[in-house]
Order: sequence, then C-alpha cells, then structure tokens
Amino acid sequence: MAEALYIIKIGGNVIDNPEACSRFLSEFSKIPGPKILVHGGGKIATQIAARLQIETQMVEGRRITDKPMLDVVTMVYGGLVNKTLVAQLQVSGCNAIGLTGADGGIIRSVKRPVKTVDYGFVGDIEAVNASQINALLESNLVPVIAPLTYDKAGTLLNTNADTMASATAIAMASFYTANLIYCFEKKGVLSDPDNDDAVIPSLSPVSYLEHKEKGVINKGMIPKLDNAFAALQAGVGKVTICHADDLLKAIGEQAGTTITL
Repeated sequence: MAEALYIIKIGGNVIDNPEACSRFLSEFSKIPGPKILVHGGGKIATQIAARLQIETQMVEGRRITDKPMLDVVTMVYGGLVNKTLVAQLQVSGCNAIGLTGADGGIIRSVKRPVKTVDYGFVGDIEAVNASQINALLESNLVPVIAPLTYDKAGTLLNTNADTMASATAIAMASFYTANLIYCFEKKGVLSDPDNDDAVIPSLSPVSYLEHKEKGVINKGMIPKLDNAFAALQAGVGKVTICHADDLLKAIGEQAGTTITL
C-alpha cells in the first residue's frame, strides 16, 4: 500500500487570528510523514490594498484581480503570509519551504476567460507537476503553497486555494495514498449556519444535492464541496472538512464532515 500523504488547506479566517493560526501550525507540525500545506489569503490583502488606496472589488465573494490588486496579492500571499507560516513552522521543527505555483513550475494555470464577469488576473489550473512536488517531499521538505499560479506567458495569477489543494491532492494520488483535509473556523459542514454544533457527519453526492436544493449549503461552501467531490472522483483516498483545532482528530478518527461517493 502506498504511503499516506496529507494535503491540508487552511482558510484565511484562521490565518487572520494569530492564536488560532499558532494552534493550527502546532497541530500540523505533528502530522507524521509527508505533508503539504496550502493556504488562503485572509483579509490582509484587502487591508494593505486599502492603505495603498487600491479598491477591492468582489463579485459573489470572489475577488476581482486587476493589475494593481495582482501586485498586492503577490506581495501578501506569496510574501508576507507564506513566509510567516514557513518561519513559524520552522520553529515547530517542521522543515517547510514556501512556494507559489510558479516556483519549480509546480502549478500552471490559464487566465480565466471573460464570460459574464471579468475576474482579471485569476487562474484556472491547467497542470500540476507532481514529480517536482514529490522531489521536495523526498528531500524531507514540507511544501507550503500560496494561492498563486502562473501561465505560459509567465504571468502570475490569483488562484482559489481550495481548488489548488484539490488539484494538488489529485496529482499526488499517483505517488501516495492522498488525504485531503480542508481546515477552517467551523467544525465542519453545518446543517444550520447559526449553530456551530450542527455538523453534518458525512456527505454523499445525493445528500449534498438535497442540502444544496434546500439552501442549507450555499455560498462559499459550494465551491469547496465541488472541489472535495472532484478530488474523490479523481482518486484521492479521503476528504474531510473540519475545524482547524480538530486536524489531528480528523487524521486519527472521525472529525468534522467526511466526504463520500
């Protein structure tokens, strides 16, 4: 049986909270064997853009990335956030290496075509270089991947971190038994958004559709779950959505919401 690999995605709301982020990184560093961390951006890019008098434009919760905003997210996601996480992991005895998709050519995208909305410099993933990522893992390094990719023209592109985690897990499933865990500030997928304890223990495609039609699952949870099901369908062994504090529980036993086919 192939060795287990854990691909963990951490949400921006946890990154924005220093205490919660510190607890998460401590838990992450305790995961045995090879692991990969994919991180979101948090609110820091919006705050720095405001200081630079660059307007933040959002459509249905998704950031419009024009050229000035691309410069900001490159600085913040690829620099400030990524390197801060790497430094904190080093202190926890985790030999992390910070990357964007351009580093080592690990994740290439195409610029999202304009349909009803022009998202600007936003990337849709085209290829993941699993061999290059595996070479880092075999060197006992822990990749920490920022939500930035690049295209064939050498342009950096802002890219959804949930999608990056799913695409990375799918690519690495050819080398390992890949396990994908989405960690954020909630205990899992909730049947009642106002009740943090109303965790749905497991979701199949049928129950997902039912919850979606009732409006129980909506907004930003939909693309996260679409990525989760896509990962399972493409050969990822297990996908879990859980609270950042429950990371080790999710690896050892049931925690949060388990995604099933």
